[in-house]
Amino acid sequence: MLRTAWRTAAVVLGTWGALIVLLLAPAPLPEAWRYRIYSPASVGLWFLSTLVAPFATCYRAWRWITKPRPTT
Repeated sequence: MLRTAWRTAAVVLGTWGALIVLLLAPAPLPEAWRYRIYSPASVGLWFLSTLVAPFATCYRAWRWITKPRPTT
């Protein structure tokens, strides 16, 4: 049970980490491009993805999350 919670937390934090990296990736681009990339619509979609994506990744990785511990 605790293993499932740790794996679920790892998937959620990994998803949020990837979304933050994707948000910050265009930062070195020229200033003129930043408005198009960081427009209110794109930031809103990014925020929405921070709420929805963890559920989607947990659904996708559910077999790995619930995989039993190997016995030795």
